Amino acid sequence: MRRALVTGASGAIGSAICRTLATAGHEVVLHANSRLAEAEAQVDAIRSAGGQAQVLKFDVTDGPAVADALSTLIESGPVQVLVNNAGVHEDAVLAGMSPTQWSRVIDVSLNGFYNVTQPLLLPMIRTRWGRIINISSVAAIMGNRGQVNYAAAKAALHGATKALALEVASRGITVNAVAPGIIASPMAAEAFPQTQIDALVPMKRAGKPEEVAGLVAYLASDAAAYISGQIIAINGAMA
Repeated sequence: MRRALVTGASGAIGSAICRTLATAGHEVVLHANSRLAEAEAQVDAIRSAGGQAQVLKFDVTDGPAVADALSTLIESGPVQVLVNNAGVHEDAVLAGMSPTQWSRVIDVSLNGFYNVTQPLLLPMIRTRWGRIINISSVAAIMGNRGQVNYAAAKAALHGATKALALEVASRGITVNAVAPGIIASPMAAEAFPQTQIDALVPMKRAGKPEEVAGLVAYLASDAAAYISGQIIAINGAMA
């Protein structure tokens, strides 16, 4: 049984990924920070269904705290599947965007990727098998008004994905990014009424979290061993 760590596991996409990976036979470590109760409820649900899961709490922007938490985690074995899903929105047009709004989004999505991934790499490399899957966004591909910070953070993650894929390709480790479009969630329901979805999405619907999770689970499988360095969109033909 391989161990999978999913950051940002308490949201709609993160929790769907955790459930799907658990069903596929992984031991799942659900990361949470401010929404610990939601992650703990997911752990209970996974265990009730016969899976193995645990919660790990840390702030992805706090490098030393992340290192401490992950050091303790890998004492009992390496993480071989890493899903970097943690991210935040601080939306504003750039002319009115505060330094805090800019820095917060970059810090969680991009610096969080470094803080979590870097300590796990050598243990993963030693196993000669690994999957790193970074959750991006359609905003990084086609842009989005009011999300210059978010688009910049996720586009930087695309570059990091491609570069890291080259570094670890000979070690049996793949690195890919998944870029969802509009995915059904309470937040998306507020931001995207059906009329807007009809205008933006050729399929005329929001995606399901389970559809994103299915793609992630495939990339985490042995069947996807020759797919690496790719940015894979899942957006109903938006882009």
